[in-house]
Order: sequence, then C-alpha cells, then structure tokens
Amino acid sequence: MIVESLVTTLDLEGKPNFAPMGVLWGDDEIVLKPYRETATFRNLCAAGEAVVNLVDDVRFFVEGALSSPVFPAMPATVVRGVVLEAACSWRELRVRESQTQEARARFTCDVVHRGFQREFVGYNRARAAVIEATILATRTRILPIEEILADYRRLQVVVDKTAGPAEREAMARLNAFVQQEAEALRGERQ
Repeated sequence: MIVESLVTTLDLEGKPNFAPMGVLWGDDEIVLKPYRETATFRNLCAAGEAVVNLVDDVRFFVEGALSSPVFPAMPATVVRGVVLEAACSWRELRVRESQTQEARARFTCDVVHRGFQREFVGYNRARAAVIEATILATRTRILPIEEILADYRRLQVVVDKTAGPAEREAMARLNAFVQQEAEALRGERQ
C-alpha cells in the first residue's frame, strides 16, 4: 500500500530536506522511491537514513512539492535526521538495500524507531483532493496541461463542498501555481 507522507533527510552538512512522497508502507520495512535528480535521492545515497512523517495538514504537502521549505522540526531519536514538529507519528528508517540505476530509485529501509505525538484522524474528501492536486502540480511538464486543468476543475468541486480553511488555502496555492504553469506552457508553444 502506498501511503502519502513527508520524508525528511539530511545532507552531509546536516541541512534538512522535506519532500512529500508516497512510500510503500510496511510495519517493519518501508520502501522509498525518489527520483534520481532530487535532494532526497542524494541524501539517501550519502547518509542512508530518513524519517517518514505522517501529517494531516495538507499544506505541508503543497509547500513541500512547490518549493524548498524548511519546516519546524526536532531531532530524530535513533537516526541522524529530523522529525516534523507537526507530524502525528513517524518512522525512522535506515537503508538496507538500494537500487539506484533507474530514473526512479528504490531504497528498501528497515524501520528502526516509531514515534507518536497525537492521533491521526485521517483525510476527508477535500484533503484527499488536495493531495491528488499536489501530485498533479508536480507533473505539469510531464502530463498534458489541459488534462491537469480539467482534473483541477473536478477536484475544486470536492474542495468547495468539504474543505476547511487549511484545505481551501492549499488548493488556492495549487491553483495559482498550475495556472502560472499553464500560461508558461502556452507561451512556449507560441
């Protein structure tokens, strides 16, 4: 099962990287599949450790996908890494095996520590729609932009019906980004 999370890694100087990522979830093993050109990939190759944070505020996914934020964090317990302060719970990981030849690498990791701060209530339809919209926002140069815009119109209906203030804020940020990307792509075609 793929679980959407916020993965934190450290570079060799100790600077944290926060990246939204769907991870292959298991109780004792989690598989991370970052693209080779990402900071997560470089950090996993260099340090071999990560933290998978489960968060219920979708704004972290949006900002992590659209920019290079540094969120409030605290030191991990077992691995060299950080835990997102807003995490409901987390898993600290140590890479056991890596396959890095493909465009999307595969790091099989052992869960070496579990942490918990508060109950994860889950996602309502609006939160799920924002996560889907976030994934689409990262694909504007891969998928046809008109298809993404059509999906955004459909997802906006879900957000309008079921969102709270955080989800509305996140979706507005995504809409602005995708509209800007659409205009840039149209300009490149002319």
